[in-house]
Amino acid sequence: MQKRLHYSSLEINRRAEELIQHSANRYRITVQIANRAKQRRGLEASEDLDDLPLKPVTRAIIEMSDEIAQPELLAD
Repeated sequence: MQKRLHYSSLEINRRAEELIQHSANRYRITVQIANRAKQRRGLEASEDLDDLPLKPVTRAIIEMSDEIAQPELLAD
């Protein structure tokens, strides 16, 4: 049985709006989200993982909003 992470649509919308507010260019952040989702989808297809809990666009929005809110996530 699959374990799914649940994010409400309100939470996803809030995070997307947060990304847009932190960006100087609304179009650019939209393209960045799309590119990250496309990369994620490509990685998932090559790894053949069928039990992923989130769609690539949703995952991209969550990851990018976390990177803005918590910059220590990027520090490795």
